[in-house]
Amino acid sequence: MSSMELWYTEKQTENFGITAKIKQTYVHEQTDFQELAMIETEEWGNMLVLDGMVMTTVKDEFVYHEMVAHPALFTHPNPEQVLVVGGGDGGVIREVLKHPKVKKAVLVDIDGKVIEYSKQYLPSIAGKLEDPRVDVQVNDGFKHILDHKNTYDVILADTTEPVGPAAHLFTRGFYQGIYESLKEEGLFVAQTDNPWFKADLIQSVNRDVKEVFPIVRVFTANIPTYPSGLWTFTMGSKKARSAPGRCVQAAGARHEVLHASPASRGLRAAEVRRGSDQVIGYRPCSEKPISLWSRPHLADM
Repeated sequence: MSSMELWYTEKQTENFGITAKIKQTYVHEQTDFQELAMIETEEWGNMLVLDGMVMTTVKDEFVYHEMVAHPALFTHPNPEQVLVVGGGDGGVIREVLKHPKVKKAVLVDIDGKVIEYSKQYLPSIAGKLEDPRVDVQVNDGFKHILDHKNTYDVILADTTEPVGPAAHLFTRGFYQGIYESLKEEGLFVAQTDNPWFKADLIQSVNRDVKEVFPIVRVFTANIPTYPSGLWTFTMGSKKARSAPGRCVQAAGARHEVLHASPASRGLRAAEVRRGSDQVIGYRPCSEKPISLWSRPHLADM
């Protein structure tokens, strides 16, 4: 008699997807905002799934969370006050707190269940949410930024896909709110999906951000469990001297003081471009890879 196997499948387009063998399912429920599943997989470890889409896995989460946090925090001269919109799994907060200049990090996620279950089933990711420098709020991130003008040095938008509760976090109004919530030398970074399946979205976001911020850059990283495996991030700066350079050249790169994880040490960072070739004619940066032990290089063209 053969044993039954359970597999999780994410249909990323009408004709393409990924699948992973499940060891066990911890949680599967409908929250007030979205369908939430927390599963253990054979290949990727524990996995958070929202509305049928992989949000994070224990095995590859470090790439995404490092890329949301470190480019802006290395670029800003004194990032004392940081806001994370979304990010209830706690991974971006964990990376933010590795920067000694950070005095306070506020996390605002609309779905408290994501925070609750991440603490329980993703402790290596969510472990820093109890740090005394962290203020965790269950609220609408858009409302929060509108209520906090000229407050933050860095704002990081770790949002889900532009559907459901996160749809309004991919609008010009949201980026304008971020601009007004940032201090004079403020920087922000947002995840902006993949260039293979969502090129139109990336171009639309880029246009909207450029209408608000004088300096805008796009960079990419390889994240195996995300659609297409290639992900983009958009950075905006209020001032030229705080600009994130023309490119950030190391996927998941960390300065030595940030204590690179064992998962990072054996890797050689793929080039992180100033955006994919599909994003409004960007030119690539240097082809030379950079060690993950090196500090992100913010080069000028």
